[in-house]
Amino acid sequence: MNDYMCAHLDIPENEIPILREKYFLEYGTTLRGLQANHNINTDEFLAYVHDLPLMDYLAPNPTLRGIIASLPTRNLVFTNADGSHARRVLTALELNDLFPAIVDVNTIAPYCKPMPESFKIAMQVAGETDPSKCVMIDDIRRTTRAAREAGMFSILYNVSFSDDDANAQFTDWNELKNILESQ
Repeated sequence: MNDYMCAHLDIPENEIPILREKYFLEYGTTLRGLQANHNINTDEFLAYVHDLPLMDYLAPNPTLRGIIASLPTRNLVFTNADGSHARRVLTALELNDLFPAIVDVNTIAPYCKPMPESFKIAMQVAGETDPSKCVMIDDIRRTTRAAREAGMFSILYNVSFSDDDANAQFTDWNELKNILESQ
């Protein structure tokens, strides 16, 4: 993102971290801030920032795959990235077949997580009208807090939390099934 903002928008390098944080806090994502203030080409931006050698950063985790595959749930990815990137990540992690649907940043436009409207759209895409039947797992407190406020059961992964942040928290995927069974 920093490279894109510098090369395509001529924003000085030293200003980018502050601007990204501002956009993240004010608009939910850097992307939404750039759209609102710089009239960027969204597809070009997403293609540029997601052009990464994922296999250098991600590796399949057979334990994680087994845990997700064992869940008696319908699993969807709800992401502030685009669907193409999400599929690439799932493929790199060998989880693609476990997530039949992706609710991406384009689907929820002009919103993004953690905006309440994004959760409503995600539920529509999922074909679910009752938020209490939905579980949101995320590693960002404001996202799990927003999911909880939307009526979903929210679980914060790998981050310490307060009762306002989520309904539950875990750091080991082996804990997930017990959390879901206890809800």
